[in-house]
Amino acid sequence: MDFMGKIVQRAKSDKKTIVLPEGNDKRVLTAAAEILKQGIANVILLGNEAEIKSLAGSLDLSGAKIVDPENTPLHDGYAKTFYELRKAKGITPEKADEMMKDPTYFGVMMVKKEDADGMVSGACHSTANTLRPALQIVRTAPDCKLVSGFFLVSVPDCEYGEHGMFLFSDCALNINPSPDELSEIAIASAKSFKTIIGAEPKVAMLSFSTHGSGKDALVDKVAEATKIARQKAPDLQLDGELQADAALVPSVGEFKAPGSKVAGHANVLIFPDLNVGNICYKLVERLAKASTYGVILQGIAKPINDMSRGCSAKDIVGVVAITAVEAQTNSVH
Repeated sequence: MDFMGKIVQRAKSDKKTIVLPEGNDKRVLTAAAEILKQGIANVILLGNEAEIKSLAGSLDLSGAKIVDPENTPLHDGYAKTFYELRKAKGITPEKADEMMKDPTYFGVMMVKKEDADGMVSGACHSTANTLRPALQIVRTAPDCKLVSGFFLVSVPDCEYGEHGMFLFSDCALNINPSPDELSEIAIASAKSFKTIIGAEPKVAMLSFSTHGSGKDALVDKVAEATKIARQKAPDLQLDGELQADAALVPSVGEFKAPGSKVAGHANVLIFPDLNVGNICYKLVERLAKASTYGVILQGIAKPINDMSRGCSAKDIVGVVAITAVEAQTNSVH
C-alpha cells in the first residue's frame, strides 16, 4: 500500500470532522464528495447552501453538513468569543460580528470551539489568509516558538528517503530563518514526520557545503542551527551541514560525512531559507513526478492546514486525510 493509502486507512479508523471553508470552489466540492464516498472524514462545508448545491451539480454531498456563517445559530457565540480573544487588540463587538461572516475565520473558530477537529483551506486563498485567523484564534502550540510549513513529498520509484517519502521544510512561511529558528523548524519537522509517517526521522540540515567543505556566512548559519538543534534535542538523528547528495545517497554520504548516521539516509530535509525550500519542492514535484501534500502547518495548537491555490481535488483529499490523522493525535501541532 502506498503512503496515501496508509494515511487514508488511518483516517478511516477514527473518523474526524474536517471543515472546508471554501464551499464556493468546485474543486473543494469534488474533494468533499470523494472524502465522503471513501469515509475518510466527516465534512463541514461553509457557504450559502443553495449556492453550494447549485455549484455541486451531480456531486453527492448528501453526507456533508453545510453551514452558512452569516445565517447560523453558531454565529453570535463565535463572534462573542472572537471579541473576547481580540478586544485587547482593538476589535469591537461590531467588527467581531463582521469577521465571523468570513468563512475562514468562522472555520478556524469551529476548530477552536471543537465543533470541528481540523480545517483545510487555501484552494482559493493565500497562505496568509489561512494563517492569520489560525494565529489569532487557536494560536500556537504551548511548546512551540515558531509556526512553519512543510510538504510531504512522495517520489515514485525512489530508493532514497523513507521508501521515496520525504518531509521538506520550511517551504512556505519563514523567509530567512535565524539559526535558532532553523533549529525549531528541524525539531518540529522531525516530530511531524514521526506522527504522520510513523517512521524514525533522519534530519538533514541542507547547505551547499558538507561539514565545512565550503566557507561562507550561509554555511555558518546552517552549522550553527545544527549545533543548537542538537543541544535542544540530543536524541534526535540530525546532522549538518550536508549537501543534498551527501544527505540522500549512501555512498556519497559515507565519503563526504563518514560516521554520520544521517548522511545517505535522510528523510527530513531542512532548507536554509524559503527560496531554496520552495524552489526545490516545486522542481521535485514537476521533474520527478512526485506527489506533494501541503502546506502542512506545524506549531499551531490545532490541525489547520493550507493548500496551494494550484491544487487539484485529489490534492485536497490528501491533505484532508493528513489533517484527520493529525487530529487523531494532535501531537504534531
